[in-house]
Amino acid sequence: MNLETLIQTAQALVAPGKGLLAMDESNPTCNKRFAAVDIPQTESERRAYREMILTTPSLGQFISGAILYDETIRQHTKGGTPFIQLLTDGGIIPGIKVDAGAKNMALHPGEKITEGLDHLRERLAEYSKMGARFAKWRAVITIGRDIPTAACIKANAHALARYAALCQEANIVPIVEPEVLMDGSHSLEKCKEVSEKTLQTVFKELNKQGVMLEGIILKPNMVLPGKDCPNQNNLDEIVNDTLICLLRSVPAAVPGIAFLSGGQSPEEATMRLNAMNLKMQGKAPWALTFSFSRAILQPALEKWKGQDANIQAAQQIIYNNAKNNSAASLGQFKPSA
Repeated sequence: MNLETLIQTAQALVAPGKGLLAMDESNPTCNKRFAAVDIPQTESERRAYREMILTTPSLGQFISGAILYDETIRQHTKGGTPFIQLLTDGGIIPGIKVDAGAKNMALHPGEKITEGLDHLRERLAEYSKMGARFAKWRAVITIGRDIPTAACIKANAHALARYAALCQEANIVPIVEPEVLMDGSHSLEKCKEVSEKTLQTVFKELNKQGVMLEGIILKPNMVLPGKDCPNQNNLDEIVNDTLICLLRSVPAAVPGIAFLSGGQSPEEATMRLNAMNLKMQGKAPWALTFSFSRAILQPALEKWKGQDANIQAAQQIIYNNAKNNSAASLGQFKPSA
């Protein structure tokens, strides 16, 4: 492990005014989104979609790193340029999703455990040779009747910590993503309680595994009421509870927090990120930025629809959304944008 290399990469990923583009959806998830807008669910269409994203002009002004999927990291442009080279030439750090997905947790109905630790050391070595400099692992925590259990939180936190240790061994920065889902009717207060417990457990496990916190990025959920909660809290309440949760749970050694959008609309995700940075006024112990997928890409996908004639318009949407979130990461977003 080269701690200096890890620190440099982590700091570059959360450089002022920059954030991460999460384009690591699995093939089944990507196909589901394609089906919703009548795009054929084929490898060639997925490749064309990713090429459309990665050839967006000047994307590197606002995006520090792109999280890829195993299929994507091996793909090329229509002209034969590897996507990894395309990213690097554009000043964007290549990253890779390495978990094998959330599976039903044995003896814990309604709860998930993320798999993928088997042979991870070998996979990380391969991805590193291909040019990946950071990785991502997502854990899923569901709020419901009598869940999450302490066993579920502990098991997922332990897996995240083992993944992070393997990444740092390979000089790859781990993106640590414990996501408390928006699904359900739980209150904002309940989400805060579960998010705090989850994050605190994750950092205990990271410390046990010897993970150097200066060489990771945290990718958490914002603290939000469940989608079906009758009381949808206002902006100030969401911002205040999210910041309280993070200040209570995330050590100052962590260089940056890159929020997932997690089903929020593009407008909601951007406004909430902006409000957090405005409230902290640069005094947060860590950078507060974004690692969005749907909040940047979904409107562009709906515009593109698999048609070459729509590429320029779709890329303009990606550019605008990346620019808006860049401004929000600095507390400078103007709603009129």
